Amino acid sequence: MSQRVTIDMDGRRVAETADVVRVLETSHPPVYYLPRSAFAEGVLKAAPGQTYCEFKGEAHYLSVGSARGAAWFYPSPTPGYEELTDRIAVYPGAMDSCTVDGEPVTAQEGDFYGGWITSRIVGPFKGAPGTWGW
Repeated sequence: MSQRVTIDMDGRRVAETADVVRVLETSHPPVYYLPRSAFAEGVLKAAPGQTYCEFKGEAHYLSVGSARGAAWFYPSPTPGYEELTDRIAVYPGAMDSCTVDGEPVTAQEGDFYGGWITSRIVGPFKGAPGTWGW
């Protein structure tokens, strides 16, 4: 099933593609990874910080236009996640708007997770206060 994803930031379309990898993790809405080539030229800039996912490996961060550290990628994903190589995920709450097949996305609560919630996605989800340890 192909899904068309759009991302708008700073008053303009910065990414649009149907070439997405949709990743699901326990108690999370999906995260969409877009090819780096789907982003407008010059919109992605290196940002400080790295985190580690026990499944996917070491994440590095990017700014998307004026949204500092609002995107991440895995330069060398762990075995089993090679499909994420050269793909970028964004925090939808840091963007002007994100859509999936034309439907506006609601961002997952909290500032750590980057899930994309649409009408077809039902919680509960991690991210809200008190949900860290489930």
